[in-house]
Amino acid sequence: MKLFPISLAAFLASTQVFGQAPPAPPAPRPASQAARPAPPTQAPPPPFADEGLRYSVNGPSGVSLGEAQFLSRRVGERWRFALSLDAAIPGFIVSDSYQSTAAGEFCSVELVKTSTHGTRKAQERTDFDAQKGVATRLTLSDGGGQSEIPAAGCARDALTFFYFLRRELGQGRLPPPQTVFFGAPYQLKIESAGAETIQVKDRREEAERVRGSLKGPASETTFELLLARDAVRTPLLIRVPLKSGVFSLELVR
Repeated sequence: MKLFPISLAAFLASTQVFGQAPPAPPAPRPASQAARPAPPTQAPPPPFADEGLRYSVNGPSGVSLGEAQFLSRRVGERWRFALSLDAAIPGFIVSDSYQSTAAGEFCSVELVKTSTHGTRKAQERTDFDAQKGVATRLTLSDGGGQSEIPAAGCARDALTFFYFLRRELGQGRLPPPQTVFFGAPYQLKIESAGAETIQVKDRREEAERVRGSLKGPASETTFELLLARDAVRTPLLIRVPLKSGVFSLELVR
């Protein structure tokens, strides 16, 4: 088809109706009325930039044993993540605090663990050196101690991975099996487990369910996460089966 000649003829005809000359172009607008560039659009804040979530720690019978809290902040180019857990059963107190720093694609920089389990207290720090490909584990209690663990590439501690996983699921991706660090290195595998409708306060909500398995040098465990279908996959319920039954963290907000 000869679109160019037809289009050109149509243009000329439209400018010569009844022999009239084409209209003069509009006068330029004064400088004060000149089109101004649109203001730049602001990028949305990164996920978890300022998030705080509270959970009830429930025993196998459903009775609350205590409380857990997740906190996250974005400080410059780095993330600050924190988890505190305080629970008790007759004769035994658990008080744990975990703080991690990450950068870039949720790559760990530092993990600090402080715990009290009954009469046993412990504190340690893991420093991640991406250039050297090692994680240095420092025991800050019980006389101290230091060891190095291979940690090539973008290594992630368990707390940082928790947020990385939420980010990936929110973007429709399931992370591949990988090593996470929680003192010792653990082999972690995540798989989708469909959907489940659960009670969230006074309403029923369909949640995305994922299963995880962790295998370390001296222990192995599994867990389930039930996540809201929002952009940041807010965890609604966390289940951890132990020998004495299934313990859970239930979102309180």
